Amino acid sequence: MNQEEEAVATRRDAGNTESSRANRGWWDRNADEYQLEHGGFLGDERFVWGPEGLDEEDAGLLGPAEGLKGRDVLEIGAGAAQCSRWLAAQGARPVALDLSHRQLQHALRIGGGVPLVQADAMALPFADGSFDLACSAYGAIPFVADPVRAMREVRRVLRPGGRWVFAVTHPIRWAFPDEPGPEGLSIASSYFDRTPYVEQDESGNAVYVEHHRTIGDRVRDVVAAGFRLTDLVEPEWPDWNQQEWGGWSPLRGHLIPGTAIFVCARD
Repeated sequence: MNQEEEAVATRRDAGNTESSRANRGWWDRNADEYQLEHGGFLGDERFVWGPEGLDEEDAGLLGPAEGLKGRDVLEIGAGAAQCSRWLAAQGARPVALDLSHRQLQHALRIGGGVPLVQADAMALPFADGSFDLACSAYGAIPFVADPVRAMREVRRVLRPGGRWVFAVTHPIRWAFPDEPGPEGLSIASSYFDRTPYVEQDESGNAVYVEHHRTIGDRVRDVVAAGFRLTDLVEPEWPDWNQQEWGGWSPLRGHLIPGTAIFVCARD
């Protein structure tokens, strides 16, 4: 959850259209700063699942690296396509999709030849059964008002037997202030309050929206979209990682989970 200059943070309802419009604008405006601040940690060709630094190379949540060769993979909310470049280096055929034009411009700046598509995850511009795998490291799912609809789109473009793996902010973190220090260790709101987090301008127009779902909600969303949940990964904070990233930090990371990764199968 992020603070934009001169924006006022609140909790209120925000639907699909408002969420999409606000987040497209936010990422277009903030992509440069985001890549400047976090690009070194993410690397140009590294698949990192979240601020803890869990690498797909070590985790193998998409399957063994040697099994990626020749597989068609869709990365949703790809940003500058770092994960897609790692997939391409393993011999996969990735497509990097993002809502933000400016984020994809950073993908072009870094290079690598990965196909780039600007589109909304709620309406994926691909034929049924186009991909073997789909993945998203903090892309799209936390920002959509209707995650079941988005995941049904993912299921539609996956082939039978396909795998869908996505990372989101761990739901428990919504009960705590978004602070990396000791002030972020005391519960500040109800874990069960699903009201979206919204940053809005002085006219009340949303400029950033993030949606909270409990762990149970996320599991039910996965099932409602037609997937089978095969694993739920809560990365532990490694001793080597001393960075702070928003509300993520070694202090908090050793006490409460910051990321939840859902591994899902399409039967």
